[in-house]
Amino acid sequence: MTFGKKLWMTLFIFVIITVGAAFGLAYMLYEKLYVESVKTELAEAAGNLSNDYEGGDLDAAFVDQVNWFSEKSSFEAFAVHNPRELAACIPYEADYETLIGPEERAQLLENKMIEETGYSERFGRQIISVIYPLLDEKQLKGIIYLYVPLERIDELVSSLVMFWAAGAVLLMSLLLYGGLKWTDYVTKPLENMKNAAVRLSKGDYKARVPAGSEDEFGQLARTFNEMANAIEKEDEQRKTFIATVSHELRTPLSYIKGYSEAAINGIGHPKQQLSIIHRESIRMERLVNDLLQLIRLDSGKMNMEKTLIPLADLVYRTVDIFRLKHNHFQLDVDEETIVNGDEGRLSQVMTNILDNAVRYSEKNKPIYITLKQEKNIVKWIVRDTGAGMPEDEIPKITSQFYRINKARTRHDGGSGLGLSIVKQIVERHDGELIIESAAGAGTTVTVILPALIKEGE
Repeated sequence: MTFGKKLWMTLFIFVIITVGAAFGLAYMLYEKLYVESVKTELAEAAGNLSNDYEGGDLDAAFVDQVNWFSEKSSFEAFAVHNPRELAACIPYEADYETLIGPEERAQLLENKMIEETGYSERFGRQIISVIYPLLDEKQLKGIIYLYVPLERIDELVSSLVMFWAAGAVLLMSLLLYGGLKWTDYVTKPLENMKNAAVRLSKGDYKARVPAGSEDEFGQLARTFNEMANAIEKEDEQRKTFIATVSHELRTPLSYIKGYSEAAINGIGHPKQQLSIIHRESIRMERLVNDLLQLIRLDSGKMNMEKTLIPLADLVYRTVDIFRLKHNHFQLDVDEETIVNGDEGRLSQVMTNILDNAVRYSEKNKPIYITLKQEKNIVKWIVRDTGAGMPEDEIPKITSQFYRINKARTRHDGGSGLGLSIVKQIVERHDGELIIESAAGAGTTVTVILPALIKEGE
């Protein structure tokens, strides 16, 4: 059974219970108001009649007075000398011992009234009666008996039954119709979400759920849409990633295949061909290594073995690596800066950033390197005066495989993964990577890391 059917059944049962409760309330009011009021009137009438009894044996005048009252009132009343005569007078089957047993006789002798209820076949309804004692010096000289057939509840409201029944049917219809509409209203967002989830599971990442309301269903729909957006974005990135990796691997593989076939067939210069094959093999190896590092960083499986590192030594060693390619570096290094980090990963950060600076700078133009501590942070800044990049390219430069000048980067062996790896390593060190650039004005890359506070500061 669906949730909508369960909700509808709940509403239906609620309506039935409500109508049943209304009937129950009606009968309760019937008992409390009508029946109790009749008992009270009977008791008062019996009491008033007994007030005219002056003692001694019942005389004909008193009996006639009771009979006269019976004719003029809605109650049947009579007075008898001997309580045993009562069984012959009552309108339903009962013997004397049933009506007046030892306990009832004791009550009468104590001048207490007795109430009796029985069903009359003749009247076809319940009979309420009272037996009132007539005492003279604690002797029971007779009794007054009053009874009245109770009207049934349907007789009491006979003029209103049709209207009440019509009202009940109308109320149930309205409640059921409203319940159906309410069920549709409540379950519609869930139905939309189910359909969208099915589409999403089948690969339709455009599936979305309308989120117009501000209630929990609206919040759930917006959360679902955010999840769908993330899945769609992830799927697009996956497709782009696979396509880019395929493209990046195809180029060196084409070189290796073409030049190896040429060498086998004795075409061209073998030494040159082997040199190109070697270069493209190194390029593929670098691409594969970068991909492995990126996957480990994305999955959080790359361990960071952090130790206290004098960052100045790391800067000097990294710069020395590039002096064969570029000999014009200007350094401003605070040699007392210490950070808590993974030396190998931070070395990779510096290598990738300097590699980009050297690649895009002319050999005779300086590259400025600054290392300084400001309060509780360390800044490592690399500024070149190379080609730079437009400002709208800066947010994209750390994306995977993103390159501004793709042809030039491939020629130089770049994979487009370097800055993406740098950004993740810096963030894994609770740091920040800031890139500033302008076309034709060079690029400034700033790595900010938490500093190890010096003593006395």
